Amino acid sequence: MEDAFRFCDDLGPAKVIHIYEAHSGLKAVLVVDNVVRGPAIGGVRMAPDVSTEECFRLARAMTFKNAAAGLRHGGGKAVIFGDPGAPRKKKEPLIRAFADAIADVKDYIAGPDMGTDETCMAWVYDEIGRCVGLPAALGGIPLDEIGATGFGLSVAVDVARDFCELDLQGARVAVQGFGSVGKHAARFLAEKGAVLVAAADSKATLADPAGLDIEALIALKDAGKSLGDHKGGEKLDRDAVVGVDCDIWIPAARPDVVRADNVDQLKATLVVEGANIPITAEAEAALHQRGVLVIPDFIANAGGVICGAVEFAGGGERQAFETIEEKVRANTRAVLEASRDDKVAPREAALALARERVETAMALRRRA
Repeated sequence: MEDAFRFCDDLGPAKVIHIYEAHSGLKAVLVVDNVVRGPAIGGVRMAPDVSTEECFRLARAMTFKNAAAGLRHGGGKAVIFGDPGAPRKKKEPLIRAFADAIADVKDYIAGPDMGTDETCMAWVYDEIGRCVGLPAALGGIPLDEIGATGFGLSVAVDVARDFCELDLQGARVAVQGFGSVGKHAARFLAEKGAVLVAAADSKATLADPAGLDIEALIALKDAGKSLGDHKGGEKLDRDAVVGVDCDIWIPAARPDVVRADNVDQLKATLVVEGANIPITAEAEAALHQRGVLVIPDFIANAGGVICGAVEFAGGGERQAFETIEEKVRANTRAVLEASRDDKVAPREAALALARERVETAMALRRRA
């Protein structure tokens, strides 16, 4: 337990809650990192190998993401130890038990994340009436269905191209994690003229220099199949996507997928982080030294939480897209201009921007 205190600093966390319930078999961790700007919004991640450390790091990323986006919300995160692909009769009781366990944590608002979706949020809402990312049938904005995060990534790319001399027309895109974020990022970028040349899921990488049929791949995934089941393209190992020749590389899967041991394989001009903390600090520094432009996660992938905040405030889908466009575009440009002018890595510029906004808010509050 003492080891966990290494994550504590002047910003947080505000509270850490470990949850165990024998009846349902629920094991979970909730980290409410900082609530000085308002109640924390952060997703509920479900996977068999999540950890308290991962939850800490993701919660802090949400604090910076929400602050950088100018939202009236702090940051938090929850992780549930379990199989996200479990049948409903096993998954639903766990999600409902988790919701009941956090019912009194009023300064945390749950949202969908890896391993959970709008249906899961409907179960949470049914139990405690407090979450974002609800299905449209319950009056929500289904951010995964409309591709809010992927849309935000495409906006970040549109801004970044002016800083790395990249022409989107014909730009080659590789996506690691062809799920609710990655597939929509590919779709929105294709609308701007880019070409998807590689995509990976948890089982395989599919590559084709001539371009992949995005809609066919989406239909394949919606049918519960792997990209490796697609008839066209070259089938590779799932981790081979890191080394595919491309112009834009989008990690949209798990944390730390690019590390010191594989960063030299990456061949891209621009990396836009669709997942949270997908690249280690050492690897990100190495990419910066090589001249690869990396848009940090909490700047590039803020579309989902912006959509959630709009929903929580009573807004609709059109307002969500307009707000994502406005905030992601402005913040990406601000970070890249600061990076260029101050001659620092984009993450350093982004952290300075987010921390300044959190600290300013803390100075105005009696209890920070």
